[in-house]
Amino acid sequence: MTNRSPVFRRAALLAGSVALAGLLAGCGNGDDTASAPNTESGTATPATGSTTPSATATDGDGGTSAPSGVPTDAVSNSLTPSATPPPASGTRCRTSELSASVGRNDPGAGQENFPVVLTNKSRRTCTLYGYPGTAFVDASGKQLGPDPKRSSADPETVRLAPGRSAWAGLSFANPEVSGAGTATPAALLVTPPDEKDPLKVTWKGGEVPVSGTEASVRLIPFSPGTGA
Repeated sequence: MTNRSPVFRRAALLAGSVALAGLLAGCGNGDDTASAPNTESGTATPATGSTTPSATATDGDGGTSAPSGVPTDAVSNSLTPSATPPPASGTRCRTSELSASVGRNDPGAGQENFPVVLTNKSRRTCTLYGYPGTAFVDASGKQLGPDPKRSSADPETVRLAPGRSAWAGLSFANPEVSGAGTATPAALLVTPPDEKDPLKVTWKGGEVPVSGTEASVRLIPFSPGTGA
């Protein structure tokens, strides 16, 4: 087991307290893939919308926009109300201003915990508020597993100066412990809050739960830093 940073340890404990029960209660669709994934606009809870075309994505941590027909929860959602008010729309970080990466797993208590990191590559200070949209996809771009669930934690507005990062926690029960059906994604699609165009990050975290009654993936909202 790796040594945890204080920041990620606090987040992992939060996710464990409010999310592990949800992880063990989630359900899949009984199939490894979902057909014809769709995008959604930013809302408080996941919803199915129409497909929005976007540019072809590249692999790697500084991903570009993903192909058209992205998975349902690849478009992110903010949460209102919260401990801090959402930022003005003019200050919001746009997909084109950000790069995405996934940090090292920090496992514990039968749970896998990954920081999903967005870094400001623009020349202006911008803000993130709420949760990223995320979806595991296979090599053809089809979604693997159910849409992630969001924790009840209060989001905060994170100000990103040029070159600075924010991270959101992505957690799921270890499939060897939970017994969920698994698949190994080709990539994770990550969409900044209230944006529609996702970033594509090559997935290097191994198998993830995609089917069965214990296939839920959980998200906690953005915090400053990288979660390392």
